[in-house]
Amino acid sequence: KAEGQVEGEKVENPDTGLYYDEYLRQVIDVLETDKHFREKLQTADIEEIKSGKLSRELDLVSHHVRTRLDELKRQEVARLRMLIKAKMDSVQDTGIDHQALLKQFEHLNHQNPDTFEPKDLDMLIKAVSARYE
Repeated sequence: KAEGQVEGEKVENPDTGLYYDEYLRQVIDVLETDKHFREKLQTADIEEIKSGKLSRELDLVSHHVRTRLDELKRQEVARLRMLIKAKMDSVQDTGIDHQALLKQFEHLNHQNPDTFEPKDLDMLIKAVSARYE
């Protein structure tokens, strides 16, 4: 803990510069509410996280956590669709392929916009890792 930090006080994390920073933070916050997953996260090394081994632990989190993650993913997909629509409106080209645009967002599985699966966590981890490497 940081010196002088009060118990239970929320620590402000610096902006990562990722266009999906808020989504990343929300996913981490929700995952940390699950005791089992939080323990796995705290004991995992960076290679376990990058390899996707930690993502498989998602199948063991509580139903409430999965429901909240599903909700976060739907919100993020809606946000990305809004960005695509704004881009389309600015270009005024009706021939834009929505699926091709969604593919540029590598931090989630756009083919399954309704549920947060281990693949989504794996893609989020890999996108963050690639950005920082």
